[in-house]
Amino acid sequence: MRVSKRASGALAVGAAFALVASGCSSGNNDGGDAGASSDGAIVIDGTQPENPLVPANTTETGGGAIIDWMWSGLVEYPNNGGAPQNLLAESIDTTDSKVFKIKIKQNTKFHDGTTVKAESFVKAWNWAAYGPNGAQNASFFSDIQGFDEVYTEDPDGPEGPQKAPEPKAKEMSGLKVVDDWNFEVTLAAPTSVFPTKLGYSAFVPLPDAFFSSTPADFGKKPIGNGPVKLVSWQDDVEIKLTRFDDYSLRDKMKIKDVTVKIYQDDTAAYNDLLAGNLDFQQQVPVSALAGEKWKTDLGERALSSTTPSTGIIAFPIYDKRFENPKLRKAISLSIDRQSITDKIFFGTRKPADSWANPLTPGAEPGNCTACKFDVAQAKQLYAESGGFQGKLTLSYNADASHKEWMEAVAQQIKTNLGIDAVAVGVPTFAVFRANINAYKMTGAYRAGWQQDYPDVENWINPLYVTGGSSNDGKYSNPQVDALAKEATAAPSLEEAHKKFAEAVKLIDQDVPSMPIYFGGQQSGHSEKIKKVELTNVGELDITSVEL
Repeated sequence: MRVSKRASGALAVGAAFALVASGCSSGNNDGGDAGASSDGAIVIDGTQPENPLVPANTTETGGGAIIDWMWSGLVEYPNNGGAPQNLLAESIDTTDSKVFKIKIKQNTKFHDGTTVKAESFVKAWNWAAYGPNGAQNASFFSDIQGFDEVYTEDPDGPEGPQKAPEPKAKEMSGLKVVDDWNFEVTLAAPTSVFPTKLGYSAFVPLPDAFFSSTPADFGKKPIGNGPVKLVSWQDDVEIKLTRFDDYSLRDKMKIKDVTVKIYQDDTAAYNDLLAGNLDFQQQVPVSALAGEKWKTDLGERALSSTTPSTGIIAFPIYDKRFENPKLRKAISLSIDRQSITDKIFFGTRKPADSWANPLTPGAEPGNCTACKFDVAQAKQLYAESGGFQGKLTLSYNADASHKEWMEAVAQQIKTNLGIDAVAVGVPTFAVFRANINAYKMTGAYRAGWQQDYPDVENWINPLYVTGGSSNDGKYSNPQVDALAKEATAAPSLEEAHKKFAEAVKLIDQDVPSMPIYFGGQQSGHSEKIKKVELTNVGELDITSVEL
């Protein structure tokens, strides 16, 4: 559930499409005072990261935003939604979409002063892919030749008595360091979307310090190569970042210090924003949307954007009560998405009608038949499924504005199917995600998705392919897996998208989750900030901030 950032430069190989999303700017178009900005500081809202900050083991937005700011990768995704562009990569060349020759910019630095080299990528990718290391993003490296020799599946899950077989190798045969500034990547099959994926944070480099430490220790004091470096991290309170003065890529900081204040309640954050104690809030609370109160409160400091994200409710298919696809579809058909977006979000979201967000290249609109509101069909399928015994819980993290819409969904299910459905809040996002990743969910749960890179593949492989990095409900369909594999190896993006569309038809029959709404974002900043931009996924671009 992640994304990278920032803007302008040479196009990455194979990225011949544009993502239509809004990067927003606000305030004085002439920018702020250069002197005030250079030594300036801001406080922004955030959430406690689920895990120590290791890029390949971070799949949620709380930690992901920090990683996006602290690291710079080979490729970036411009704020205006344009085609991916090279950042740390000097060039990415291929003649067959199978062998990629990557040249990096010379003499860029990690925050500890060491040099970013080709081996910094190769060692990081091999660590992430090696199964025993347990990196949540390991599957993102499955395109690379030799991945199947370094990664093995646990046959009965993390709770089972059996262990995954020891991998045959510790390094992928498809990675080769040529010299300090060049490395070569050989894929198992031609993969047209591969260069586009390289802007995702799983693919960033790691310093030697990572390999001489433990992931847990490194992740509490991470060393990146991006425009800001870590100063301190106080759990559940704040994360302090400061400008990295030796940063040499184009997206340099215009201010000096950023404090990420960790809130347990988005209304408290909004009150701080209005009082001038907070300089940026990515999403104002639902309570501020009624009558466009947030626009009245903030005036020109209110930012509205459309993002490639979808609000989803997922099923724990590892729980036998949710094994029947007729039951899952019945529940989905009982939900009036239009009513949710109109009455709860006051029209600031759109009812979901497809499995991938329509802003994403390759996504087909209207392909979620389970997203229709059809009580008659829902009741028929519910009867055919044999019904549901006991209480149906719908869990959500209570430190953001999810209570209202999750309660509305639960009430609709209860009214239309007679199921004893109830929405249940979990205090923090970190605890909520920990339960999901431990496969301890006993009911449906909120599982929104923010794209990691601009291609429909990112809405299929991580979420619905067996063993996908964010396939948290353990959905598995061998036909979907086979079609996704064919799509990934297709000779062109057009052919890949056709195969993914076939896979989506099967996903639509199985209903492993329920898309509810397409994202719209309402952000706000303080009077102190004179200029700001949002990334293509709605995160604050801290390098754009001027005071």
